[in-house]
This record gives sequence, C-alpha cells and structure tokens, in this order.
Amino acid sequence: MANIVRKTGWMNPFFEDFFAVPSIFDTDGDSFAPRVDVHETDKQLIMDFELPGTKKENIKVSVKDNVLTVTGHRVTRTEEKDRHYIRREIRTGSFDRRFALPTGISADSIKADYKDGMLEIRLDKKEETKPREVEVSVK
Repeated sequence: MANIVRKTGWMNPFFEDFFAVPSIFDTDGDSFAPRVDVHETDKQLIMDFELPGTKKENIKVSVKDNVLTVTGHRVTRTEEKDRHYIRREIRTGSFDRRFALPTGISADSIKADYKDGMLEIRLDKKEETKPREVEVSVK
C-alpha cells in the first residue's frame, strides 16, 4: 500500500510509516484498530474511518501537539451470556488510532462528520506563503 501513497505527492514520507501499523485484527479480543482511507485534494487532507455499529457519542476526535487521535468504543449489539459462537468476526471493544499530521496542515480547521458508519475527518492545508518581491530603491 505504501507504493500507492508514493504517487500522491506532497506528504509521501509521512504516510509510509503509518501503513506499517499492526494488524487491524489483534488477538486480545477487547480492542481493534478501525480501517482508514487517507486522501488529499488541493485544499484538504481527508481521512475516512470505517466504524459501523459505533454510536456517535462513543467517538472522540482530538488534535494535540500536531497528532490527530481518534478513540472510541463499539459495544456488542445483544446480550451474550447465552451465545455459543461458531465464528466471530465482528470486532467490539475500544479503538485508538493516532496520526502525526504532516507540516502544511492546519490543525485548527479540523471537521468531523459521522454518517452511516463512516467517520470523515477533514483538515485544511495551510496557504502556501507566496514569495514577495520588494522594490529596492537607490539613494
């Protein structure tokens, strides 16, 4: 997947480390890492998190020290005391994903929307400082 990211342009080295994340299906059973797609436009960095079955009030998005953190908790839909699972693939428990934001991203502009099990986070890119010419006067 890192090969795909290399084609995107301006933040390539940043994302190479994040695609080497441990498996999204860990073995301890009480936590998981939701899948995330990251893409960019000319003006924004956009992250889409896959969180089906997670209630909006159980999701927290924050930025501190230039690190974006998405945490939350997905609970089981039904009482489990009488269930004898043959196969169990639906992950429940807590999750925590952290991403160091690349330079050029405005952490103050963060917007998060949750709809149909997808959390979309949008961060604006900072305006590039344009070179400025100053006329030199001769005295």
